[in-house]
Amino acid sequence: MRKLRAVAPGVSGSPVGTKFEKWVFSQNGDWVGGFWPGTLWMAYLRSHGDMFRTLALDWARRLAPRRYDTTTHDVGFLFYPSWVTAWRLTGDETWSAGAVQAADSLIQRYNPRGRFIRARGALDTRQNAGRVIMDTLMNLDLLAFASRRTGDEKYLNVAVEHARTAQRYFPRPDGSTPHAFGFDPDTGAPIGPDTVQGYSPSSCWSRGQAWGIYGWTTRYRRTGHLPFLSTARRLADYATRALTADHVPVWDYLAPQQPHDVKDASAGAVMACGLLDLSAATGRPEDRDVALRILTALCETCLTTRSTRAQAVVARCTRNRPAEDGIEISLPYADYHLLEGILRVLQPKDVDRAVDLSTAATGVSG
Repeated sequence: MRKLRAVAPGVSGSPVGTKFEKWVFSQNGDWVGGFWPGTLWMAYLRSHGDMFRTLALDWARRLAPRRYDTTTHDVGFLFYPSWVTAWRLTGDETWSAGAVQAADSLIQRYNPRGRFIRARGALDTRQNAGRVIMDTLMNLDLLAFASRRTGDEKYLNVAVEHARTAQRYFPRPDGSTPHAFGFDPDTGAPIGPDTVQGYSPSSCWSRGQAWGIYGWTTRYRRTGHLPFLSTARRLADYATRALTADHVPVWDYLAPQQPHDVKDASAGAVMACGLLDLSAATGRPEDRDVALRILTALCETCLTTRSTRAQAVVARCTRNRPAEDGIEISLPYADYHLLEGILRVLQPKDVDRAVDLSTAATGVSG
């Protein structure tokens, strides 16, 4: 909170990562633009300070043109922690309507032949037309929100079908996952595992595994569909076993140099939130215990508290090691999810008010 109070008023763009401990900015938000206003909303929940509320609304407004962006699956990352949370905390229908418009853009990326949302590439391009990645699971809650707000099940149906397709092809027997999976975009036929940010198609990129734990648990909460919960359970068990004694995930659980490899604290922050969600959904205290150990480890070994130069909260994050892009830097989604995780423990009712932790009253068929 001290770091955010000092840094937030001077931020001049959407933080995308750090260079020499200073934020590097994007003016259109890139794919991470929702995490900065989301972080400000989490700070507002803790402080009830007008500064954080005003800044959160201002930075959310700057994302308005992205409502119509059909070139990326990441509109969920852009609009859920910013516009959906703004609506939930202010009641202003402008935010709800804008989030629904973003959901309209997202469902245009759905391939009905393969029953998946394509992750990469503009809709009029063939390149990457059949690529599905783990990250998309965390974009699906925007679609569930749109169905609840409009009463139109088409959004939720797309989310469910994508989650089922990913469930069918991503998890391996031991509960690990590849980062990506390829399909023939014309027929929907599966081609095989792939990767972008993991070590290889047969490895297990830790942040992708964390997106899966959190994403499938959320899909269960929104649908009551038990197979989603069991999938989240398998991924959580694998990731928990793969943690080293320091409880900060390595960037890829199956890279050759693990466990003596660079870390990704952002994977830990996301995983902790997913485990807290999973514990609440199942009543298993063991998941909460692991989440608390991860949060404690991040706070003890990965914060920037000793640096007067650092603008971010969490250090030791790795964005894309294969591309040698952002090795053990700070990343905005690490700050957001660390705050979310801590507040899930300290102020769960406030987090519920902001992001909706409820469980669906009825399930889905099949």
